[in-house]
Amino acid sequence: MPASTGPSNNGVGSQRSSEQERWADKEVFTTGEAAQVCNVSQQTIIRCFDSGRLTGFRVPGSRFRRIPREELIRFMRENDIPTDMIDVSEDTPAATAGPPRILVVDDDPQIIEVFTEMLERAGKYEVRSARTGYDAGMLTESFRPHLIVLDYMLPDVNGNVVCEQLRSREEFKETRIIFVSGVIGRDEIDKLKSAGADDFVAKPFDLNMMLGKIDSLLPTHTL
Repeated sequence: MPASTGPSNNGVGSQRSSEQERWADKEVFTTGEAAQVCNVSQQTIIRCFDSGRLTGFRVPGSRFRRIPREELIRFMRENDIPTDMIDVSEDTPAATAGPPRILVVDDDPQIIEVFTEMLERAGKYEVRSARTGYDAGMLTESFRPHLIVLDYMLPDVNGNVVCEQLRSREEFKETRIIFVSGVIGRDEIDKLKSAGADDFVAKPFDLNMMLGKIDSLLPTHTL
């Protein structure tokens, strides 16, 4: 007669493995997802976010909160919440080696095409693009660009708001930002630089001049 056994742990282990796979590639979490990972209520996560104990960013034009992976891990460790539900064994994109990463943000697909072609032809950059402030925020979290070429007037938010949000966070203080626009004056350009912009280029621009500005702003150790 087979020996009796207690309740199997296989189901628990399988469930945990499934949860780990679910969150493995997630770089930005909603408050609901963060609540699931931390095994607390969504309201608890929202209260921690609004009080500053858990930081992140709001989706432009809405009240939706988003929490970067590394910030959620920090919060969990600080509050003795097990982090085994999210795989922290691999380096985040910000820590991986490789060519300088550039994010181009413009609602004009032709401008994006010009920049992308120029940068890819240079053969020393990794390039991504976005057409809204929301997409720019999401890509900044996951792609971790060294430099952002940012249109001043986006469909959902002005670029200066994106710039201010980036500069308010320690992990993005060294991210270089070049604004491009053809419709703003000297006073607005000065305000952009006060908000944290590294440079401004008026449209239409010379491609060689723009490439020179990008090269001069990127840290030499990434080239």
